[in-house]
Amino acid sequence: MAAGNPSSPHTEGRVALAALDRARDMAAAALGAQRTEITFTSSGTEAVNLALFGIAGPVLTWAAEHQSVLGAVRRMQVLGRKGTIAPVDTQARVDPDVIQRGTALVSIGLANNEVGTMQPVADVIERAHDVGALVHIDACAGPRWTAIPEGGDLVSFSGHKLGAGRGGALFVRDGVRIEPLLFGGPQEWGRRAGHQDVAAAVAVATALSVSARERDRRAQAAHAQSQVLRETLEDLGAALTGADERLPNFATCTFAGRRGEDLLLALDLAGLAASSGSACASGSLDPSHVLLAMGLSLEHALGSLRLTTGYATTAEEITRVDALLRSVLTRARTHA
Repeated sequence: MAAGNPSSPHTEGRVALAALDRARDMAAAALGAQRTEITFTSSGTEAVNLALFGIAGPVLTWAAEHQSVLGAVRRMQVLGRKGTIAPVDTQARVDPDVIQRGTALVSIGLANNEVGTMQPVADVIERAHDVGALVHIDACAGPRWTAIPEGGDLVSFSGHKLGAGRGGALFVRDGVRIEPLLFGGPQEWGRRAGHQDVAAAVAVATALSVSARERDRRAQAAHAQSQVLRETLEDLGAALTGADERLPNFATCTFAGRRGEDLLLALDLAGLAASSGSACASGSLDPSHVLLAMGLSLEHALGSLRLTTGYATTAEEITRVDALLRSVLTRARTHA
């Protein structure tokens, strides 16, 4: 990968710029966008913050959104900017009808990152545009498994969620002007000053391209795999979480009277990597804000478990995980 500065005129810089341009063209092609609508960032969180802080005026989002969205809105409130956080239903679904005239920007997740619930993004876009608001789609969770509805004005992506391992990107629809978070040079169409990480941009663009090509086939396989896991969890007394219309690779649940951390430790010792709530808050002992927003009790929220499959997950691994879950969770129940 080119190590030069793409803003420099020397040979190394020109080679890096060519690689960056190819990455931008690849990302644009994968998203059906123009190259000038693609801005590369350091992460999904930066892309989200650039979208939300880049548009002036009142912002609306929902209580089960990712912490990068909620954190940005709460910061706006501290700074005196109007930010509204609306409630969700028991499946973490949003209600587009809460969008009112006077809102400048609506931020909605493509799918919930903790329970996998698919959101009515097309309905949100229609309602928001009807009242004159722009729409930011947080697509950090989901684009590997489902297409993004058309009509979003800003769309954020996370490299590590795409399988790129690093970086992020923000789609900015042609004609939408945003203020930068970082000031200085003219990089990234003036939306993000600073040295451009060419390797991260290439990784994100490649991951977007692979996702666009592979998602339908991979989603079918993931749905069958997650269904096995969901049936196992139900057999073991878990209460499944998330809507029926969810990301195909999600199997999430809660166990009453169990601490999620205890289950994770037992599963980890047995060789299974799982999570309780959001991986972004894995160092916190607080209950999942998503589950609380869905109306679950504190006891259930503290006993959450999240299993997800990936592109590389095999049928043999699902069989092993099924047996491991039954062994570990039955033993935990016996010794409770």
